[in-house]
Amino acid sequence: MSSPPVALAAAAGALERHGILIRGVVNFGSGEGPLLSDGSVANSVVLLGNVGGSIWPAFTEWRKSYGCPDPLDTWSKSLIRPLAEQLGATAYFPSDPPWQPFQQWAMRAEGLKPSPLGILIHPEFGLWHGYRGALGFPFAIEMSSEEADHPCENCTEKPCLTACPVDAVSLSGFDIARCRAYLAGEAGRATCMVSGCAARYACPAGAQYRYPPEQLRFHMEALMR
Repeated sequence: MSSPPVALAAAAGALERHGILIRGVVNFGSGEGPLLSDGSVANSVVLLGNVGGSIWPAFTEWRKSYGCPDPLDTWSKSLIRPLAEQLGATAYFPSDPPWQPFQQWAMRAEGLKPSPLGILIHPEFGLWHGYRGALGFPFAIEMSSEEADHPCENCTEKPCLTACPVDAVSLSGFDIARCRAYLAGEAGRATCMVSGCAARYACPAGAQYRYPPEQLRFHMEALMR
């Protein structure tokens, strides 16, 4: 079993070249964490994910040789599961049951809050980040963190609320059915399916981290599946 500093260093060293970064750590109270593979309860979880298009070059290269229904999830698991075994950790993924509260973990680890689109918004990366998995450990892991500002609270114009061509985004939530109906039509196929979600793209926070065009189209196609 790796020690806390060794676990963080090993995770960073193994994954950073693939664009998967350590996004934060959650330490749990007694009995509060998720179950580890041996049936005990985790004392900490290390969140792993992308910032902007950090994962896209490595994922694109891997995808040339592998065909599968859920390529991004498969690729993420192919990297994170062996690392978990190496470190004596338990791997968790947003796509796998039992469903773990990744958004709640992220809010605790990085102090983030949801945007009107439902995506957690980061003070630096805006809406252009994601979580590919997590590692659970039986010990606590100390990692420095700062209280994050919520960009939406300081945004007066809120362009995300007016950019959607079918008003699927509002302060009351994201109407995914309306969004999908638009994307399935001719207008949607010519706009958001090509250049990405108009509401997400309109957000000024973290604009320099916007996904490259190919990654935008990949995520829009995933939304329609």
